[in-house]
Amino acid sequence: MSVAEDRIHEAMLSERQMPRHDAAEPDHEILIIGAGFAGMGAAIELLSRGIKSFSIIERADDVGGTWRDNRYPGVAVDITSFTYSFSFEQDPNWSRVFAPGDELQNYARRVASKYGLYPYMRFGVSVERAEFDEDPHLWQVTTDKEVVTARHLVSATGGLISPKMPDIEGVEDFQGERMHTARWDHNADLTGKRVAVIGTGATAVQLIPEIAGKAKQLDVYQRTPIWVLKKPDGELPNWLKTLFRLVPRLQRTLRGATDTVSETLMVLSAVYYRQAPWLVRMCEKAGMNNLREQLPDHPELWDKLTPQYGFGCKRPTFSNEYFRTFARDNVELVTTPIQRITPRGIETTDGVEHDIDVLILTTGYKVFEKGNLPSYEVVGRGGTDLGEFWEENRYQAYEGLTIPGYPNFYIMLGPYALIGSSYFKMVEGNATHLARCIEAARERDATCVEIRRDVHDRYFEDIQRRQQNTVFLNHNCGDSNSYYFDRHGDAPMLRPSTSFEMLWRAKHLPMDHYRFEHASAGDQDGH
Repeated sequence: MSVAEDRIHEAMLSERQMPRHDAAEPDHEILIIGAGFAGMGAAIELLSRGIKSFSIIERADDVGGTWRDNRYPGVAVDITSFTYSFSFEQDPNWSRVFAPGDELQNYARRVASKYGLYPYMRFGVSVERAEFDEDPHLWQVTTDKEVVTARHLVSATGGLISPKMPDIEGVEDFQGERMHTARWDHNADLTGKRVAVIGTGATAVQLIPEIAGKAKQLDVYQRTPIWVLKKPDGELPNWLKTLFRLVPRLQRTLRGATDTVSETLMVLSAVYYRQAPWLVRMCEKAGMNNLREQLPDHPELWDKLTPQYGFGCKRPTFSNEYFRTFARDNVELVTTPIQRITPRGIETTDGVEHDIDVLILTTGYKVFEKGNLPSYEVVGRGGTDLGEFWEENRYQAYEGLTIPGYPNFYIMLGPYALIGSSYFKMVEGNATHLARCIEAARERDATCVEIRRDVHDRYFEDIQRRQQNTVFLNHNCGDSNSYYFDRHGDAPMLRPSTSFEMLWRAKHLPMDHYRFEHASAGDQDGH
């Protein structure tokens, strides 16, 4: 933003921080928590409908969410950039088919600027608790700065925000340099050092080839191998970028093609496994071919790097360099389980202690675990804590967005919300859904909108029925150590449907699926 825009922004934020004393009226009609792509997508949809009475609060100092926080070497999208972007805001300037992370962060900033979101944002505010006040139908939101009220609360905190530390004895006792990839230390110099990486998920697949050439010795500790397909990546030439700018339809057509491929690999193979097991077998064969082509002279590594669970049980990834890295003289794949971490290194169960200088944890994130989704306390009707409700009753939400007992509350990444082909499709679908709910409440002069329990329960039953067809319950996923699964044995990350169905339902689902009330008039609509 320009200096003038900065001053306007600061003035608007100062105005928003002024306390409100009228208990009947909220400080914010709509409060969005999180300034990642989910929060921005919700805000853009509201603005497109002429709804401007919202604010966005963000605990960090910039937009971008996971792309702001994840800055490790090699970070990039793992589906094509044409698909991993808003459908209404295509970027003709991606440098590669699979854009690096800093371009996604810059894309987030451009979107926020182009759609005028910065004046609605307040950075450096962390939410600690949100509680629904049933009398005035308001959310009381406690932040580290103040307590504010909101009529509608949109939780857009995302899933990959809380790093998961490994449950290994001594991890806190290591005396060398230690970092999780979600909190990368850019001052750390790996040159000439003995480095250990714990974890071989999608992050490690990107990181390991980038640091192998710098380290004196790189030990990679693998508990569970990952399916890795060839990466159809490459630099995008300037003439093609120019063509995208001149003929936007061309880029939209290309997006449609990459959408189809992503939908086939990530959705159809996982969601409709029983109907098309041959598709999973085809993907597994492609993964095996990629492994053997990269390591033709090292068949002793093939079995170690081949997953013993079905393709799709955990998120697969793409790389043309990961496997071949293990052919380097200074790289060792360690599959012997870790006994403990010592002050000097890592001791494996065979009694060998491996001395290291740097310990890198690529052990993922807390996802569907209490205290992460969302990352603050949410208390609904009757004082029921959302995290405890989910822990006791299984993770569930109508269309992945709304929950009975939690009126005026919309969680952008709720249970069974994510479409495997693209995070952005989920964002656009849920943004449409919540905006329709808020519009309907306005039309009815209602202060409360809540999903009917009978509608929700039928939906959840249908989700569970569909799950029976998925790869998660049919293809040896027990040993995958996948974040797709929760403590109940469910796989609430991915929605068992196509993206087309999800988007259609978001636009057309009947509003009488919801109950609408006015604080002073009781039940106004619904059942």
